[in-house]
Amino acid sequence: MTTVLALAATGFATAPANAAPVVPTDCGVWTTAYQSSGQRVSYGYTNEQTEVRSYSGDTLPWVPTAQQQLGGAGDTDLFISSELVTHPTDGYIYALERRGERTDGVWKMVRNETKRLTSGFASTRVLAYGYPYLYRVAGTSLFRHEVSYSNGSWVVSAPVRLASTSWDTVKTFTFERTEGTGAAAVDVLVGTKSNGELKEWRVNRTTPTSISSTVLKATGFNTFTSLSTGYCQEHPAGRPLLGITAAGAASAYFDATANDRSGADITGGSLGSLGWTGRAYGQ
Repeated sequence: MTTVLALAATGFATAPANAAPVVPTDCGVWTTAYQSSGQRVSYGYTNEQTEVRSYSGDTLPWVPTAQQQLGGAGDTDLFISSELVTHPTDGYIYALERRGERTDGVWKMVRNETKRLTSGFASTRVLAYGYPYLYRVAGTSLFRHEVSYSNGSWVVSAPVRLASTSWDTVKTFTFERTEGTGAAAVDVLVGTKSNGELKEWRVNRTTPTSISSTVLKATGFNTFTSLSTGYCQEHPAGRPLLGITAAGAASAYFDATANDRSGADITGGSLGSLGWTGRAYGQ
C-alpha cells in the first residue's frame, strides 16, 4: 500500500497482487490532486508501482473544482508549471503559476501564485486543454474557450457552447491528441460516463459543434472521478490510463493501440484501495 507523505517526499509501493501486470514497465501516468487541506499531491503509476509526490508549500487556500496544466518545463533540480484552476464558490477561473527548486536534495516551492482572470466559470466540473483550446464541462453543457498569453497574463476567451444536453452524464474527460489537418482536424478527448462507459469524443476544430464519438468500453468505468492518460517510451502506439475513485481506489489500464477507435485491446484492472482521496483531476 502506498503511504502518502505529506511534505517534500516521495513514496513508492508495488502494485498489489490483485492487479495483473498488464501495463508495460516503460509506461507512466500521473494525476494532479488537492487534499482537503489545500495541499497539492501527485498520484502516479510507473514501472508497475504506485507513487505519491508532494512538496512543502505547494498549497492553495481552496480546492479547485477543476484544474488543467497549460505548460511546464524543468530538469532534475527545477520545475515550472502554468495552469488554470476554477474556484469552488466565486465563479472565476484563475491562472496558477508554480515554481519548485531543489537544493541539497530538498525541494522547495519558491512560487505558488494565483491570478484571477475572468468570471463565468461557476459549476465547472472538468477542464481539458489542447492548444489553443480549453474544453469545459458545466451542468449539461460542453463549452470551448480559446487560451492565449498577452501582456504578461493568460487570457481565456468567452465561451462557445458546443453541446447543451447530456454532458451532465460525463464524469471525466481529458485531451488526448489532435488528428488530421485543416478543416479535417479534430481534437480527440477520452473520458468516462456515469453509465460506466469509457468513451472517446472527436471535436472538429473548424466546426466544433460537429462532435462524433466511440464507446471504447461499455461498462466498468462509472466509479472514477478522474481519468488520466500517460506515455510509454517503448510502446509509442499505446497509452496507459489511470482512474481514481472518490473513495481512494485506483485502476490502471493499457490501450495497446491508442488511435484505433477500439477498446478491444484495453487490458488492466484494479490496483486496490490506496487512500488516494485528494480531489483528482484528469490529465
